[in-house]
Amino acid sequence: MDFSVGDFLTSKVKEAASTLPELGKDFDPEIRLSEANFGDFQSNGVLSYCGKKKLNPRATAQSLCENFAQQHANEYTIECAGPGFLNLTIKDGALIQWLLQFHTSDAYDGHLKSIFSDKTVVVDYSSPNTAKRMHVGHLRSMVIGEALQRFVRFSGGKVIRDNHLGDWGTQFGILLMEIKRTGYVFNESPTEAIEHLEHLYQVGVQATKDDPKALDEAHKELLKLQQGDTENKTLWKKINDISYQSFDAIYQRMGVTFDYVLGESFYCDQVDAVYQALQQHKLAVLDQGALVVFHSEHPRFCKQPFIIRKSDGASNYASTDLATVKYRTDQLKADAMIYVTDARQCDHFEQLFLTVKKWFACENKPIPGLYHAYFGMVLDNTGKAIKTRDGKPIQLHALLDEAVTRAYDLICTKSPDLSEEEKRHVAEVIGCGSIKYADLSQDRTSNYRFDFDKMIRFEGNTAPYLLYAVARIHAIFRKLNLDETNCTFSQVPHQFSTETERSLAHKLIAFPTVLSMAIQDLKPHYLCRYLFELAGCFSTFYKADKVIIDDKTSQNLRLLLCKATLSTLEKGVYLLGLETVERM
Repeated sequence: MDFSVGDFLTSKVKEAASTLPELGKDFDPEIRLSEANFGDFQSNGVLSYCGKKKLNPRATAQSLCENFAQQHANEYTIECAGPGFLNLTIKDGALIQWLLQFHTSDAYDGHLKSIFSDKTVVVDYSSPNTAKRMHVGHLRSMVIGEALQRFVRFSGGKVIRDNHLGDWGTQFGILLMEIKRTGYVFNESPTEAIEHLEHLYQVGVQATKDDPKALDEAHKELLKLQQGDTENKTLWKKINDISYQSFDAIYQRMGVTFDYVLGESFYCDQVDAVYQALQQHKLAVLDQGALVVFHSEHPRFCKQPFIIRKSDGASNYASTDLATVKYRTDQLKADAMIYVTDARQCDHFEQLFLTVKKWFACENKPIPGLYHAYFGMVLDNTGKAIKTRDGKPIQLHALLDEAVTRAYDLICTKSPDLSEEEKRHVAEVIGCGSIKYADLSQDRTSNYRFDFDKMIRFEGNTAPYLLYAVARIHAIFRKLNLDETNCTFSQVPHQFSTETERSLAHKLIAFPTVLSMAIQDLKPHYLCRYLFELAGCFSTFYKADKVIIDDKTSQNLRLLLCKATLSTLEKGVYLLGLETVERM
């Protein structure tokens, strides 16, 4: 049986349909997970297909049921419902066989296919601006991007993780000006230095607002940097080195690593070729001294220009982003690129993607898949952008420290028997995991409200709730003195004895389908919702059906359900970028 029962059923229903002359090759059964009491899966394809072809859906569905049943009556029941719906139920024996085949997380690997399977995919995420500390505004790109790259890798894509730093923008002109004005020297620790640099930048920004001469001075310093001035290049490198040391401390704590750290500066000597190509293909034109691209077919971008070179000759985000796409396709052989940025950049990426498609089409080059996984803002309880009391963004290291402290206090109360070392470790896992999960469990396209009290608790759709479910299953195997990683289940019944057993098995087979949806839409919250429901389903099973019983055959089946649940929870949590613990 296939890992994805939904995919397996799709192929088999199509196979049964192929012998019916009224159903053509374009027939899609539209297999979906079913609602409660309507089997395990539902097919709406006959109804929609017959509606287009002016056929009798009920009669067609009935014929399809008969064809399918002839081949698969031992494994599935299929029935026609209503005007032409199909309800499919997996028989107990087949469902138990699926559990026996896929009860370990290793068994999942290599079985799930997606639009990214067998493709080289660059996932562009985190991407903070250097010369500044990471704050709460940097959280979402890092957390969502890490989950998405794990999704793509799990479904058979070759992933290239790229941290596209903002290390070549206007902020450097301002910062270089202020460093020279104050005579700042880099003799502090990285933590102190990055804080000092951030202060200098804020002073410089205010100076450029108050004094037009200061703004002109900052522009000159930026131009000198872009033209390769030795002094400015040396200062710029020191700033970036210190910045990345600060970033890396956060990345290590959050379990995030990158294959490439190629900032905007890496592409600064490649933008001239972009300008030439776009002008040669008559895609870019001069407008008020700037080089721009208009998209005449677009209702807004026909008048809203995509500026790829400023009027003073300086490059910008558009310049380096176009050069980046070219580099990734030419040098990294990327088939697709996923950009994880906030929703305010939607226009930029829409214009970028339109420009790339036209440019590559002019050169008869394969057009890569281009995806913008945008996200909303992190808000406080009042619905405003989350900030400190003095109006500044909350620093990310401070946010993590607060989460870990709160988790530690909770663990001390709930599990006082753990050693101090275990308490500290569990607190770090729960604290950081709670921050990640609170973000991922929300639809990424929406804003969400940050609330420590809700995210660090053992009830509801939270990381501690999931991690506790994992720890509880480990405790079952410890009590039986069994190694859950090497358990075998040679003797199990061919039928479930309780409805709660079957309900848990039904929820387990939904994992591949839900994960496929999450990958297709680049939305981790689908997986979060599923894992929360699975943990709840397991809790219901655990309360209703004793696992440790005298009937060893029935106990084996319940242990099999425990093991499959554990594997699914641990795999799902890993794909979200969280760690698990065996004791809580």
